Amino acid sequence: MIHYNLRCDAAHEFDSWFASAAGFDKQAAAGLVECPICGSKKISRALMTPAVARAPGVKGRPEAEIVPSHVGPAKSTNPPVPAQIVALLQRMRAEVEKNCDYVGPDFAEEARRIHEGEAEARGIYGEATEAEAEALRDDGIEIGQIPWLPRADG
Repeated sequence: MIHYNLRCDAAHEFDSWFASAAGFDKQAAAGLVECPICGSKKISRALMTPAVARAPGVKGRPEAEIVPSHVGPAKSTNPPVPAQIVALLQRMRAEVEKNCDYVGPDFAEEARRIHEGEAEARGIYGEATEAEAEALRDDGIEIGQIPWLPRADG
């Protein structure tokens, strides 16, 4: 396996693993490597810092240091979400908003109406309590939940 820092034509940087250098070249040429931030398929390898092994017994600075992601008291015990995941969730939100109808707090009721054929079959999104979501699942109504992050465009 080989780890590459990558860059798209919009200068977004991200990283990925490949079976080999030839594997990256083949996937990139086929348009299978995509920027997680903007979706561009024009990807190239970015400049990387080489990993240099020390000789046994040589002392000095550690190769990497763990730096806190925030200063001051922690407000959450959850680790920060990687930028690539945030970008993918923001793109997912944009697709849902573009292709589905927002039904707000009536989500459970509308999902049930669609399931029972009382409303037009279509993609919907909105809010539901955990109890409402569980009741839908118990009745065989397939729903999904995604983290709803702020829009990428602010």
